[in-house]
Amino acid sequence: MTDPTPVFDDLRDESEELDRLVGELSEDAWALATPAVGWTVAHQIAHLTWTDRSALLAATDLAAFGAEVEKALAAPDRFVDEGAEEGAGLPPERLLAEWRAGRDALHKVLCSAPRGVRFPWYGPPMSAASMATARLMETWAHGQDIADALHVMRPPTDRLRHVARIGVRARNFAFGVQGLDAPEEEFRVELTAPSGDGALWTYGPEDATQRVTGPALDFCLLVTRRAHRADLAVRAQGPDADRWLDIAQAFAGPPGTGRAPKGATG
Repeated sequence: MTDPTPVFDDLRDESEELDRLVGELSEDAWALATPAVGWTVAHQIAHLTWTDRSALLAATDLAAFGAEVEKALAAPDRFVDEGAEEGAGLPPERLLAEWRAGRDALHKVLCSAPRGVRFPWYGPPMSAASMATARLMETWAHGQDIADALHVMRPPTDRLRHVARIGVRARNFAFGVQGLDAPEEEFRVELTAPSGDGALWTYGPEDATQRVTGPALDFCLLVTRRAHRADLAVRAQGPDADRWLDIAQAFAGPPGTGRAPKGATG
């Protein structure tokens, strides 16, 4: 059985990196608009705080988490935004403290979870490692929104392997959410690791006719819909792989509008 410890540690490190980005921001900077329409920097951190809390409830209090699911079912188009809006209204120092406390508590719970246990979620139940992987993906993606708002370039790290893996595994979901049948054939995905040593992260059979290649960073920006395909160096070989790059997403729920190409006008 694979040791889940690396993803727990990587989630902690990803969160700490984002914390260093926002921890000393002025109150005005917390109110800056991010590329997510209607969301400020505060909304982004509030969303992470809210989701960490939901994950903690899923792991520790089934009744309380069930109540959260009922709220989501009652307002499926609003519950995420409402959670972010509530937290964004807090003073930045309090929001920051709640985010730190919540993610630390979740880290301890996930690290101590027995092997094989699965936690309920808004979709299929998840193992502790899968929960941590999903939290890392969201932390990185929403951190990208914040970095874009602050005009900061974040050096990519090999923690992106978790985001890339989700993106690959979510291929069929991406087709399904668009009302399309998923291809029967497996794809080959070859991504250049951010470390700069020429290492490749590979997925799928070597002889697959449908192929995707490119930098891991660009692939992760694509599957989290934080950049438009036209602005990325991700390439497809084969019509099904090409179609996938238009619709790929690593997260649950509707795809949203995504990002417009750079230079596009309204």
